[in-house]
Amino acid sequence: MYQLLAHPNEIGIVRAYILGDFDVEGIDYADPYPAMRKLISLSKYVKPLTPASIARVSAGILSHGFKKPPVPSTEGPSKFARIKRGLMPHTEKADSETVSFHYDMSNEFYADFLGPSMTYTCAVFDNEHMSLEDAQANKLRLILDKLDLKPGERLLDIGCGWGSMVITAARRGIKALGVTLSKEQAAYANEWIAREGLQDLAEVRVQDYREVPEHDFDGICSIGMMEHVGVKNYQSYFEEMFRLLKPMGRLVNHQITISHDKPHGKPGTDEFLDRYIFPDGDLGAPGFIESCIHDAGFNVVHQENLRQHYALTLHHWNQNLSEHWDDAVKQVGFERAKVWGMYMAACALNFELDGIQIHQFLAAKPDRVGHPDGKWYPLRQWWQA
Repeated sequence: MYQLLAHPNEIGIVRAYILGDFDVEGIDYADPYPAMRKLISLSKYVKPLTPASIARVSAGILSHGFKKPPVPSTEGPSKFARIKRGLMPHTEKADSETVSFHYDMSNEFYADFLGPSMTYTCAVFDNEHMSLEDAQANKLRLILDKLDLKPGERLLDIGCGWGSMVITAARRGIKALGVTLSKEQAAYANEWIAREGLQDLAEVRVQDYREVPEHDFDGICSIGMMEHVGVKNYQSYFEEMFRLLKPMGRLVNHQITISHDKPHGKPGTDEFLDRYIFPDGDLGAPGFIESCIHDAGFNVVHQENLRQHYALTLHHWNQNLSEHWDDAVKQVGFERAKVWGMYMAACALNFELDGIQIHQFLAAKPDRVGHPDGKWYPLRQWWQA
């Protein structure tokens, strides 16, 4: 109760859960989805607290002496505290630190729930019985088919993670460059490239997308990257993509979105995600994103909503975390593993309830005289979901 008295909001509840101040009988810390689903079904029976009842509870606690409750070691600084340190959201310095907070923990921990593909974005399932590995390979195939790149052509993968897209493209003979702000990811990706003997075709750098010196890429993919960019920076981000692409080049942007379509989306994520998972995370609405792509000079060719696919992906990740729980705790500690189980289960529920969505956009850069990209787009698209 001390946590809730000090912070009568979601942070108070999260801190109490992480520190074990309360527990749920029979809960699987790696996959608390069933408990969350049950709580939602029971929430309609909960009566809101009145000022009088809050006062009675507070008085009872205070009569025993109030102690400032501890903060979990896994909690990061607030947005205000980061700004006080000079880390203005979505500057290069702040982005480098926030990406490191999320990704530079342990590659082994991520492998525990991502599986061999090491792909930390929504998979694409042909059906609900498809394996996670096949669905992730299907997602990479889908994006490359949309980009329609040929052997010898050049791909830039922004926010490339552990290198799965770069590797997949190089296996097709495509020259692939991946950039990430995570040193752990880059090291893992380049070791993977070397193991497969693809050094002549693939490279991953620790580099901000704003600092990439090359240009005239035939294709660019941005997969799960935009959540770190900031809604206010969408326009400049797509303008940079436009600059980096050669005329008639293609862009695939794959990102989590909010379900409504208000003019500028809903800046920022909730406090739990900001403190524990994605500092400075930001989600925009699909209509606003499409407008930004268009206003940057692109022809928007196709877009689709993969919301149900992400819910299923997250269920697989929670299941994997449960199966590898002991190693996950060994890698990052009990508190952080518990946080990740809660985060992924809550996200799965949010996708199922249509609180958030995920959209994939295909856009083409016109040639220098303003014509479309010159490639034939069939009336019925050639890729299969």
